[in-house]
Amino acid sequence: MTSSSPADRARHLLKELGIARPRDLAKAGVTGTHLRRLVDRGEVERVGRGLYALPDARRDERGNLAEVARRVPEGVVCLLSALRFHQLTTQNPVEVWLAIERKAWRPRIEYPPLRVVYLSGPSFAEGIEEHAVEGVPVRVYGAAKTVADCFKFRNKIGTDVAVEALRGYRRQHPKALEDVWHYGQIDRVGRVLRPYLESLP
Repeated sequence: MTSSSPADRARHLLKELGIARPRDLAKAGVTGTHLRRLVDRGEVERVGRGLYALPDARRDERGNLAEVARRVPEGVVCLLSALRFHQLTTQNPVEVWLAIERKAWRPRIEYPPLRVVYLSGPSFAEGIEEHAVEGVPVRVYGAAKTVADCFKFRNKIGTDVAVEALRGYRRQHPKALEDVWHYGQIDRVGRVLRPYLESLP
């Protein structure tokens, strides 16, 4: 790597990370001047404020999750975005739904658009999984926690979406409905959730 050109080092790092910030590239010996030249030549693409990727990188909804995770590493993908991640909904959200702790500062990101949800205590901390997306560690609520959250925030996303998520979860995990109930208790929506669980065939 030490004898390679800045362009080679940038390509190598971006292939490894998927998305990188200027400071990541600087550590690899790619200065701000080098980076501007690579962008001008079309060898590197600016995909958001302070975020760079190779132009042929696959930019899709999961790529958006990776961008958000790099910018807000303490956040957790939730609700519609987590449902989509776990293939529990037909919804295709244009925003990334992100949970942050209630006392945290609201993230300022131009792209991708964010829909921020505030949680606290066990409702924020429990049920988090970490998945590698384009080489970036992305924190996502697990499927059971996400279904419970949908009932907690049913006024934001719609009860029909929450019920669809519960039915989808049952198809994927027919023997793990107790996990949904567990997180429903943590979210304090057990009374709301119980009749929907009992009505499942």
